[in-house]
Amino acid sequence: MDLDRLNQQIRFIIEADKLKSVLRQNYLPEQDRHENTAEHCWHLALMAFLLVEYADSEINIGHVIEILLIHDLVEIYAGDTYCYDEDETQDQEEREAQAAEKLFGLLPLDQSARLHELRNEFEEGRSPESKFAASLDRLMPLLLNYYSQGRSWKEHSITADQVLTRNRLICEGSDQLWSFAQSIIEDSITKGYLAAESDPNR
Repeated sequence: MDLDRLNQQIRFIIEADKLKSVLRQNYLPEQDRHENTAEHCWHLALMAFLLVEYADSEINIGHVIEILLIHDLVEIYAGDTYCYDEDETQDQEEREAQAAEKLFGLLPLDQSARLHELRNEFEEGRSPESKFAASLDRLMPLLLNYYSQGRSWKEHSITADQVLTRNRLICEGSDQLWSFAQSIIEDSITKGYLAAESDPNR
């Protein structure tokens, strides 16, 4: 056993535990608290396993789960960037790249390179697996907003146009899930969870 290698891996695993403390904007359905990023990644991995039949292409589900488990680890240092905040998103790429260097650098070189490769694959959407992973990454917040009656959308005055624009990427991994997402958005408007357009008085 290479104890130096094992110690590096254990250090990384303990550092990854900090993801449980990174809060996202979404609320958990029927609970008065925000989702954390560790919960988000676990839920996406489960979602991928259950919904793989809706992927547009034949994919390796194990590879999709690998991508989903590491795609947001950088939030340990970079924090969660609210997707509808234009100011926050301006330097998101730079902050997250720096976080990846710091975090993945804790691992042995071969595993560090592998995590960089998985993260870059997700960010660039260069494979059927990364496209499907990205589709789920957009769909899950949409579901949480719907099942929490639009609480986060209302707090930030988000409109249907914004949600449609943000989530249109779902179609790149699954036309069927994009059709489903559109029905969720339409029903959210009907039920008053999501504003059809911005309020000029706000």
